[in-house]
Amino acid sequence: MLSKQKILALGLQHVLAMYAGAVIVPLVVGGALNLNGTQMAYLIAADLFTCGLATLLQIMGSKYFGSGLPVVLGCTFTAVSPIIAIASGSNLATAYGAIIISGLFVVLAAPVYGKLLKFFPTVVTGSVVTIIGLSLIPVAMNNVAGGQGSADFGQPRNLLLALITLLVILAVNRLTTGFLRSVSVLVGLVVGTVIGYAMGIVHFSTVTTASWVSVAQPFYFGWPQFSITAIFTMIIVNIVSMVESTGVYFAVGKATDQQVEQKQIVNGLRSEGLAIMLGGLFNAFPYTAFSQNVGLLSLTRVKTRNVIFAAGGIMVVLGLLPKLAALTTVVPNAVLGGAMIVMFGSVAASGMSILSDVDLRKDGNLLIAACSIAVGLGSAVLPSMFDQLPEFARMLLQNGIVSGSLTAIILNIFLSKTQESAVPAAAAPETK
Repeated sequence: MLSKQKILALGLQHVLAMYAGAVIVPLVVGGALNLNGTQMAYLIAADLFTCGLATLLQIMGSKYFGSGLPVVLGCTFTAVSPIIAIASGSNLATAYGAIIISGLFVVLAAPVYGKLLKFFPTVVTGSVVTIIGLSLIPVAMNNVAGGQGSADFGQPRNLLLALITLLVILAVNRLTTGFLRSVSVLVGLVVGTVIGYAMGIVHFSTVTTASWVSVAQPFYFGWPQFSITAIFTMIIVNIVSMVESTGVYFAVGKATDQQVEQKQIVNGLRSEGLAIMLGGLFNAFPYTAFSQNVGLLSLTRVKTRNVIFAAGGIMVVLGLLPKLAALTTVVPNAVLGGAMIVMFGSVAASGMSILSDVDLRKDGNLLIAACSIAVGLGSAVLPSMFDQLPEFARMLLQNGIVSGSLTAIILNIFLSKTQESAVPAAAAPETK
């Protein structure tokens, strides 16, 4: 039985693992829309606050809402370009009106989507989980080099710092046992940050300038306005997120050794729809299951939901206390990159473990896995190949997880002679 202190430490580890992915969305959107400092600070605080609420909604589980799986929710990067486009063409109120309605669509469409899970047999889920891990590797490597677009991108000190962080995580994971082993990523992040401070990379200016308290306000940027085009755009974004989240649920099921039921996925997607509506209400963002945290479940071997409860609570507090939230931003990108190598690699390895239960010599399984992984990884590494396509097609194909998933589903329909039950197979594959 874990003590409260240990649960909080493990929860903080999950928050740090997803923090960069969570705050990059408000930073990019706010920067593109030329928001002032006060508005940017609100956007980040509201985002963290709603991330926490969304995670708590997901983990609690009830008759109709919440998967009950140890899943962390964060804002989807797929929504960045559409939000910027909508707000630039009209205003932010129109973007948030579209987010609210699209969230309602997800709530209502979740049961219908659940009926499509028969198209996710073991070979598809294994391919999708593998794609999730592999498509995140470029993100990790960008951080290892210092962060895409940073002035010191690729500097030897960044590579060294990432290597040290990685080695610390590996050493703690292999040489220790019990609780210390379960927080190996947190130890690596702390050690890496301390070394980064000694190297002059860590700065606390954002902490000193951040305010102490910020309360998320409904309709901070004005009452929502509605546009059919904007609503349709955000619905497409959230359909993409539903496909992505399905892969995450399967990956979590594999990482936690439990059978993921169709009802859990439907209830999880309903919660995501509700979280998206909250994002529109508090002028934050659409939310989806974060694949960044799946690797931690495999790595730490701690599968209790209490840890995710703690992570959700910590994010709520960070959203209310911007100065404390700013403290978590001092972790250098290179340090995060070193930790991401382990976490994202663990997700890919989980996918390969699922595929190991599939007979790749029959029913076109080899072609399904090979083509879907290749397409998904290719889309993630080179999304610019789709720049000349219409906006709708770009949103689908530039997301490696979605393009790879669609490839796997379509090929499975045409190449596989049998349709096995998808959801139980994701947790305990039996078909050979």
